[in-house]
Amino acid sequence: MAKHNHRPEPKFDWFIPIDGDGSRAGTMRAERPPTFDYLRQVAQTAEDNGFYSMLIPTRFANGLFAEDAPLAETWTTATALAAVTQRIRFLVAVRPGFISLGLFAQMAAALHQISNGRLDINIVPGGIQHDFERVGEVSDHDTRYERAEEFIAACRLLWQEPGPVDFQGSHYRLQGAYCAPSPGDDAPKFYLGGVSPRAMDLAGRQADVHLGWIEPLEATAGRLQAIREQFQKSGRTPAFGLRTHLVVRDSEEEAWKAADELINHADPAVKAQRRSAIEGTQMVGAQAQAKEAPDHRLGPHLWNGLSEVRVNCGTAIVGTPEQVAQELLGYWELGIDEFILSGFPHVEECNRVASQVIPLLRSRISAVAN
Repeated sequence: MAKHNHRPEPKFDWFIPIDGDGSRAGTMRAERPPTFDYLRQVAQTAEDNGFYSMLIPTRFANGLFAEDAPLAETWTTATALAAVTQRIRFLVAVRPGFISLGLFAQMAAALHQISNGRLDINIVPGGIQHDFERVGEVSDHDTRYERAEEFIAACRLLWQEPGPVDFQGSHYRLQGAYCAPSPGDDAPKFYLGGVSPRAMDLAGRQADVHLGWIEPLEATAGRLQAIREQFQKSGRTPAFGLRTHLVVRDSEEEAWKAADELINHADPAVKAQRRSAIEGTQMVGAQAQAKEAPDHRLGPHLWNGLSEVRVNCGTAIVGTPEQVAQELLGYWELGIDEFILSGFPHVEECNRVASQVIPLLRSRISAVAN
């Protein structure tokens, strides 16, 4: 159990649904396609509700509806949304290896400056099964993590050291490189996930925040302890974030009905696409998200039905505002200080979570901390 003295104020983030949105998931097409006008509405709703940041995932094919359904490209979307918001930050998922390192460092530094320091980077070394191959990338699990470590180290060097910069790695090499503008000490933070030994080892050395998908409390406690040990090996202080969906309604019965309704209309072809992304994957976290359980219930309020139709995080907390706040409190007590939340549809549920759940959770955290 984490000590609560001197804990930072909890942060609450929302999610940009680049795959599309609606009250039903796993259909061939989204009720609300991921047009810029709609994603801007999501971002502005989150900003108006006081959320700290927004996670923008990375995909090479749609991960919530049919693979060929419309998909908003990550970096372009983040850049455009930064221009129509004022305060909220952007946590942009990036896969090392798909863009020149030096060019990426300049792009990120420029966006960070243009947005007045509102950019952070979620490094995604692993990948959805068969996703990298779509765009000609063939590499194994260990290679991706080795490359990611060099990517982070070289970006930090470019952002914090005056040029010219030299860097010699197995995957990246810089010779007399410059980065303008230079973020310096205000550079974007790096978020890293993953629960494989290789992923936790990398997080201990390089992550500013370790970001994990939600699991039952006991499993999360074990994961956090293992990651703390990796941070301690590097003489670093850990920080933890949690990614989860929420299904919140006025009564528990209504909440479970809404959860079931999310996937009751899913297309068999979409389910087959998602199964193929899980079967044989080396991603330990993805395997955990798709764990089989009766009625998809992993606990009294934990449900992974979305794993049938969604790549990556497929688990949600289901219940009334009071129940959901109490569940989230349990993860805060383990040491989670940043919560990346989402709900379907994202505009309406952003308003609901901001007004009904977060105030309750803040109150309960304050009571425990004091």
